[in-house]
Amino acid sequence: MFDALDIGASGLTVQRMRMDIMAANVANVNTDMDANGKNNPYRRRFAVLAPGQAGDPSKPGVHVKEVKQDASPFIPKWDEGTQAWINTPNVDPTVEFVNSIEASRAYEANVTMMEVTKSMINASLRLLA
Repeated sequence: MFDALDIGASGLTVQRMRMDIMAANVANVNTDMDANGKNNPYRRRFAVLAPGQAGDPSKPGVHVKEVKQDASPFIPKWDEGTQAWINTPNVDPTVEFVNSIEASRAYEANVTMMEVTKSMINASLRLLA
């Protein structure tokens, strides 16, 4: 009876994690150096989703299987300071913005589904009482 709420909760968790990953991508859009000052740009990350719940894949729902790095090439940029081409992160803020809108809508859909499920459970309990 409460599997629907578990499914919605797993969806909320996944979308929150996706938003966290996208926020980290946008925050590092200009990170092109490592701690040693060498050109080692940030590589975009994304979540790989899998069916089931993290603790028990046989349960209904969804979970983040892993967080992978995007293998797309870095973006070359001319650096005036070194008079050379350097690699910059492969993060496109526009793509991250569109993905964040999609994750936000999916989050809202899960919340709505959980609210409807809750009201259906309440109506069922009123009928039984």
